[in-house]
Amino acid sequence: MTDRPTHLVVDCSLPEGHPDKIKHIPYTDEEIAQREKDAAQAAIEQAEREAAEAQKQANKESAKAKLEALGLSEAEILALLG
Repeated sequence: MTDRPTHLVVDCSLPEGHPDKIKHIPYTDEEIAQREKDAAQAAIEQAEREAAEAQKQANKESAKAKLEALGLSEAEILALLG
C-alpha cells in the first residue's frame, strides 16, 4: 500500500461480499493538487471569517465604550446592543 491518499468506490450492482464491491482508488496527481489548493483556500477563508468576527467584536466594544462615555447606563447600552 502506498502513502498516496485513496477514495472508496462502491459498486452497488455487485452482491455483498463480492471482492470488487468496494475498491480503494488512489487519487491522481491532479486530484491531490486540487485537494491541496482547496485546503489552502479553505484556510484563507477561515482566517477571513475569524478576522471579520474579531473586527465585529472590536467594533461592538468600541461602540459600548462610546455610549458609556456619553453617560448611558449598562442597561441602556444592553438594550441598544442586544
